[in-house]
Amino acid sequence: MMIEETRGIRIDEEPNQEREGVGPSKRSLSKSKPIRGSTRREGVEFPRLPGGSEDWKELYNETLRDISEGEIIRGTVVNITDDAIMVDIGYKSEGTIPIQEFLNARGELVVHLGDQVDVYLEQKEDNEGLVVLSREKAEKIKVWEEITRTYERGGMVQGTILGKTKGGLMVDIGVKAFLPGSQIDLRPVKDLDKMVGQTFPMKIIKLNQRRGNIVLSRRAFLEEERKGERERTLEILEEGKVIKGKVKNLTEYGAFVDLGGIDGLLHITDMSWGRISHPSELFVVGDEIEVVVLKLDRESQRVSLGLKQRSPDPWQSANERYPIGAKVKGKVVSLVDYGAFVELEPGVEGLVHVSEMSWKQRVKNPARIVAIGDIVEVVVLDLDEKAKRISLGMKQAEPNPWIYVEEKYPVGMRVKGRVRNLTEYGAFVELEDGLDGLIHISDMSWTKRIRHPSEMLKKGDWVETLVLRVDKNTHRISLGLKQAQADPWQTMVPEKYKVGMNVPGRVVRLAEFGAFVELEDGIEGLLHISEMRPERVSKPEEVVSVGEEVMAKIIKLDVDERKIGLSIKAYLQSVKEERNSEESLS
Repeated sequence: MMIEETRGIRIDEEPNQEREGVGPSKRSLSKSKPIRGSTRREGVEFPRLPGGSEDWKELYNETLRDISEGEIIRGTVVNITDDAIMVDIGYKSEGTIPIQEFLNARGELVVHLGDQVDVYLEQKEDNEGLVVLSREKAEKIKVWEEITRTYERGGMVQGTILGKTKGGLMVDIGVKAFLPGSQIDLRPVKDLDKMVGQTFPMKIIKLNQRRGNIVLSRRAFLEEERKGERERTLEILEEGKVIKGKVKNLTEYGAFVDLGGIDGLLHITDMSWGRISHPSELFVVGDEIEVVVLKLDRESQRVSLGLKQRSPDPWQSANERYPIGAKVKGKVVSLVDYGAFVELEPGVEGLVHVSEMSWKQRVKNPARIVAIGDIVEVVVLDLDEKAKRISLGMKQAEPNPWIYVEEKYPVGMRVKGRVRNLTEYGAFVELEDGLDGLIHISDMSWTKRIRHPSEMLKKGDWVETLVLRVDKNTHRISLGLKQAQADPWQTMVPEKYKVGMNVPGRVVRLAEFGAFVELEDGIEGLLHISEMRPERVSKPEEVVSVGEEVMAKIIKLDVDERKIGLSIKAYLQSVKEERNSEESLS
């Protein structure tokens, strides 16, 4: 006889043989109804005893279990076929249950012959007199009972995320339940898809068995867990203590560190003795760090943390490492309108003021001299250890060229330079790299009245000037453009113009007291209002107008004061006298 092994069950190939205590063979069972049914214990012949067969029947019925429909009953697996499981519950007949109710998610059978299983008794006998059982209903009832007990005592359940649904996630806790989006985590979760398939502890916050509704909260579990952690952490926290934590979040002003149920703030100013623009320069979310508790407020549960405090303050004994007058190197780390900050070492920075950047230039924008990241050589000018301030100088690290300026550019020396810049009051002329001299507007022309330097010069012009003054203390050189040329008032004017001479001219401008008359380029004389007519004149424009050509007599000449006095009245009088003289001679 051949024996076949199927799911751990030995089944005879011979069609009609039954195994003792097991039930029908595979073939005989397959011919019976597979979904629900039983093998009735019928046709039993009872021995004839006093009292009749009815007594025996009563005695037999007393041996059967006292069961009720709607109960969960424990039975024994007595046979397994390809499509059904036979379970003996100790009643008149065994019940058969579809095998699908005993398969796991991978399609694997989860019971064996002889296993004890809980089943739900739907009917003791149906229309055909068969016991109707269900393991699926029994499992659901057991799950609901367990879920209800857990809900009533406020316990936790393990839930596996099945997928997304409107407003949240569907979760398997034995039955399907709903996890709202607001209850998924302590903070909003951006990517819910990553949670699918994962199992988390959760709390049941709403249950309605009649409707089959269960609402879960993972957030409630996390809050309770965090509360317990917070209480334990607060017990051990104290100011000055070093504690481990995990970087939870980064902001512009600092980092929040999870200390275990409670967050502490590590301010950006307490991260490093050096300069930091953003916490991300030192940390990323998830970093584990050791910090010092700087301040603890147990009532508000606020904790201030420090990282730099774990290392010595670099400003201690800074005056020993950076004595006044010492020449050191540093890196430019910041630029401001008034100068540049130079890092001498992490946590120790000094300021180079714009006035200390160059001997030769008047620096208005530090960015024209240095850039962030430049390595520069500086001299320590001053140090205040308590205030944590160091004054530095860049120009002091180089020889002072102004010491030799007086020797190199003595007063009266003729020098050439290029016009570098024009202002309202004059023009700056570059004599050499970084060394400028100023031509004041009053030193541009002997004869012209200059209102703006652009009337005489433009940027980029090469000019020859005369050194007028050198002040090495204020770092200024005064130059003269007109002084590099002969003064016409000392040479040409005295020779060309004499008192009593009649001269032609053009009115160039009017004033309340008279009119200025140009005799030639750059040489003007004043025609006073009292010298315009023999009769009294109220306003100059009654007699002359700008641009008008006139004849006048020189009545005054002062070379030192650079003044020429003119008179139309005197001119007319001299013309009249000449005419009278001619008439008398004729």
